[in-house]
Amino acid sequence: MKKNVKKALFYALMLLVCLIMISPVYILAKVSFSAKAEVLTQHPTLLLHNPTLEHWSNVFRAGNLWEPLKRSLLVSTGTTLLAMLIVVPASYVVSRMSKKMRYVFILSLFFTRMIPSVAIALPISVTFIKMNLTDTVQGLILANMISQIPFMAWILVSSFSGIPVTLDEAAAIDGAGKFQIIRLVILPVAMQGIAVAAMYVWLNAWNEFTYAMYLSTNSKTLPLMIYYYVSRGSVFERAAYSTILAIPVILLTFVLQRYLKPDYLGGSVKG
Repeated sequence: MKKNVKKALFYALMLLVCLIMISPVYILAKVSFSAKAEVLTQHPTLLLHNPTLEHWSNVFRAGNLWEPLKRSLLVSTGTTLLAMLIVVPASYVVSRMSKKMRYVFILSLFFTRMIPSVAIALPISVTFIKMNLTDTVQGLILANMISQIPFMAWILVSSFSGIPVTLDEAAAIDGAGKFQIIRLVILPVAMQGIAVAAMYVWLNAWNEFTYAMYLSTNSKTLPLMIYYYVSRGSVFERAAYSTILAIPVILLTFVLQRYLKPDYLGGSVKG
């Protein structure tokens, strides 16, 4: 009986935490689909009573959605792919170094993360102006790489370090070359860590605001458009834009959730 009570309390607590976490997203979605009279009242309700597509129609008719959405998708996806291309092999090499060298490497990454983005955004924008990289997707990708490479490397070095070196040695004995070992042995085992790192890098690049603000004058990303509506638009258009910003995040998490299993690495190593 005592065990069942503890179990019920645990699930109740988890349910409460989940409700608290999803409540901001729900409120955004509710406001974006609510009539003005339902929200602009002294005691608005939590439930949606009179749904309307008026605010979403205003956002679509304004013509300020598709280009920022396309730009944000290109920047976040390009940043993730380029970071993986650079960081995955580099992290594997670092993970096979001695513990002391790995410690120095990780510590140096933390030092780079200590510098605020605002402190280096202005010098970067001046340099990118000289290189004609402002208002370009390539410029935003390169700027995002400054903060995302250390973050991804920090995750992947830990993931690769958890893979026994005996797997490399066994594959080498079977005649596999270095690239074959990485592609056929290491990457499948480390897929969980790679998926987590890619997801977080994509989310960080998707929500990036500082570099987009400094490096964009005519072309805007979706976070910049939300900032524009926060400054000048109505609360309903803000809610619609914010809901649109959250949809790719939910879809990406749903697609990659099959890699986020605690026993993925352990089962692969045992096999």
